[in-house]
Amino acid sequence: MKVITIIGARPQFIKAAPFSEEFRKYGEEILVHTGQHYDTNMSDVFFKELGIPKPNYHLGVGSGSHGLQTGRMLEKIEEILIKEEPVGILVYGDTNSTLAGALAGSKLHIPVFHVEAGLRSYNKRMPEEQNRILTDHISELLLCPTETAVNNLKKEGITKGVINTGDLMYDTVLRNINLSNKWFDNGVWLKELKENYGLEADLKEKDYYLATIHRAENTDQPEKLKTIFNTFEKLDKPVIIPLHPRTKKILEAHNIELKNTKVIEPVGYLLMLYLTANSCMVVTDSGGLQKEAYFLETPCTTLRDQTEWVETLENGWNQLSSINVDSILEKVNRELTCFNHPQPLLFGDGQAAKKICNSILNRGN
Repeated sequence: MKVITIIGARPQFIKAAPFSEEFRKYGEEILVHTGQHYDTNMSDVFFKELGIPKPNYHLGVGSGSHGLQTGRMLEKIEEILIKEEPVGILVYGDTNSTLAGALAGSKLHIPVFHVEAGLRSYNKRMPEEQNRILTDHISELLLCPTETAVNNLKKEGITKGVINTGDLMYDTVLRNINLSNKWFDNGVWLKELKENYGLEADLKEKDYYLATIHRAENTDQPEKLKTIFNTFEKLDKPVIIPLHPRTKKILEAHNIELKNTKVIEPVGYLLMLYLTANSCMVVTDSGGLQKEAYFLETPCTTLRDQTEWVETLENGWNQLSSINVDSILEKVNRELTCFNHPQPLLFGDGQAAKKICNSILNRGN
């Protein structure tokens, strides 16, 4: 059985690792890297650390407008599908790589398998929301990470081919957290940040906030971005922010000065796991980091008005904040009662890769 897998962005690399290892025991996987994330620290390091096989094809699409990027991917993926003649095409999540892969497969009548199907923020201004809705409606297998996702699809009349497999990112966290601790414990993390990622401060575990900001709804509006970083300057502990190259360019263009905020280069997966687990709180607009914080029992404040990961809001582990100084400070400084509540297994049991693999292998049986 030959399946083509489309990946192109950091969250997809993380999800691809456990699936590729499992599926290749039984079938042939052709891995296609679109090049949506092409910076070494946003791409290559993940393949090395997570043991992801070398891509069979690297499209080198790079950045660009949504239409330009998606169109280039669609054209190149279609050529590969015609050449390889797979029995299915696997796509992850909600990026432009996801949509391009799904469209290419659908137009050639190749079944599309969507990992992380059924997520909804109910904000169609988000490009990610558009991508995931369109992908779900042309997919044959809808591989959902949670029961909430299954119910979201049911509301849209999608019930055929829907399977709750659990979350692949949970698989990856469970597989790698011990290795992360082994590599970076005993001060190694701080030395690594200083020597290789541009940190210029002495910090202690649990005495810093970890932040990421990259959503277009925040970075494309200078006033919002200024509000976020001005608030970071008011927090009671330093803020470490591995800065997305796109966001860094915008900050530099607007001359936003930072003192309490410690900007570093994007880090690899294992170091990011360590920083997440050992921060006092995560402050982010990233969907994936919300989950990773939840899995590692680190409180989170999400700088968005909605989240597709509503499960993380249970018992206050994650709270949403609108983009204004008072709201962000209130949510970050909240009383952390979440530690009084055990976390239910809302994202599966860490066996999502096996369940997804079996769903594909047994399709139609």
